[in-house]
Amino acid sequence: MNATTVQAPISLYGILRPMPERAEEVKRLLSSLVEPTRQEEGNLQYHLHEHDDGRLFLYEIWRSQEDLDRHNEYPPLRAFLDNLLDYLEEMPEGYFNTMTSAYPV
Repeated sequence: MNATTVQAPISLYGILRPMPERAEEVKRLLSSLVEPTRQEEGNLQYHLHEHDDGRLFLYEIWRSQEDLDRHNEYPPLRAFLDNLLDYLEEMPEGYFNTMTSAYPV
């Protein structure tokens, strides 16, 4: 990448459906990641939402794929990701995209 090339941010959004008996645990775990994640190098946005039906929605924007990859190795998150089906009713519905609209500086 040359000095005039700007890499587009990476967005990630996903819907998670926790098992009813683990719903509060999943919500606590993901909520505990919000502020530390927002302090990570390369994080531009990180939001956790809860739907009325108990589904959780994550929305993240990262400066680069490398920043997102580094975030995904954070030990508490890695343990959750490695054992998703111990916590969730099904695999998350997730989307990874390169932003096409300009990201505000």
